[in-house]
Amino acid sequence: MKIIVSGGGTGGHVYPALALIRTIKKKHPDTKFLYIGTERGLESNIIRRENIPFEAVEITGFRRSLSFENIKTVLRFLKGVKRSKQIINDFKPDAVIGTGGYVSAPVVYAAAKKKVPAVIHEQNSVPGLTNKFLSKYVQKVALCFDSAKEFFPAQKVILTGNPRASEVVGKESRGELVKLGLKENIPTALITGGSRGARPINEAVIKSLAQLTNKPYQVLYITGEVHFEDVKKEVELIGASPNVVVVPFIHNMEEVLTEIDVVVGRAGATSLAEITALGLPSILIPSPYVTNNHQEKNASVLTSAGAAIMLQEKDLSSQRLMAALDEILLDDKKRQNMSEASKKLGMPDASDRLYDVLLSMIERGRS
Repeated sequence: MKIIVSGGGTGGHVYPALALIRTIKKKHPDTKFLYIGTERGLESNIIRRENIPFEAVEITGFRRSLSFENIKTVLRFLKGVKRSKQIINDFKPDAVIGTGGYVSAPVVYAAAKKKVPAVIHEQNSVPGLTNKFLSKYVQKVALCFDSAKEFFPAQKVILTGNPRASEVVGKESRGELVKLGLKENIPTALITGGSRGARPINEAVIKSLAQLTNKPYQVLYITGEVHFEDVKKEVELIGASPNVVVVPFIHNMEEVLTEIDVVVGRAGATSLAEITALGLPSILIPSPYVTNNHQEKNASVLTSAGAAIMLQEKDLSSQRLMAALDEILLDDKKRQNMSEASKKLGMPDASDRLYDVLLSMIERGRS
């Protein structure tokens, strides 16, 4: 079996693709993969580091306002389609999957024109332009949020969840919090602004440090590597707290999450897949700087289900953050109810579901 995977730009498009590749390799070790991305996106390093064959095409996204750059984008798209067709001719895939980002547009479109079975995976509750465009040409559209159905042809959609969810379940606790300097068996909040961090979240946490010192819970605070040194200086001025550990980044997030009681952070699709797969309550602070405000709409799915509290970035303050933390971590019943609501939204078998979609398409293509 041969499969082309394409997606890039951000980790939200790359990590689900990588999780799916790992699942298929477990089931079919002889499967050959080819990943098509861009040299500028995160995928160029992440995928090569995993020793997965990688090809690059040049592509940019459309600007939503009238711009001469859009003409260049059309030309790059056409060039990308031509290049993708050449790669498809050489590799001869049984199926192609696009996990989002501009780069998947020429790749999946080329597959459709070459009559290769193709599926797109939409991680967010509101899709971007690329997947809306590609939905006309693919056999299936795999979704993570039921609310995204309205944007795609009804006969093509199938709810699979995010493959990243499958990678966080079943992990055993290995005392990761103790290794980081925290204690066992104490309610613990993980606060993060994502891999690069988020300044408004960092500012709210810094202003909360004095109050956190007196709480019967503890905090693992991930600043993002870009902000770590500045935050560290602020912490030193205020004074270190025994129940708050500050780190720039966590590489083994899967293991750490098994020991967490509540997550505070953005509302990206991959993060929400991990949170709900583990049944974790959350305090979500959607990024207002994303296309179609999709993070707020992602977060609304969890808040409507009673699995999360949402704080708008414009309203974020130390007082609001502390009130939300207290509401969950000082009330065992509340935390349990939110955990159960979160778990009901989770799809820990997402990789298997998406694998089944691919396999059925391949089998139909061969018959």
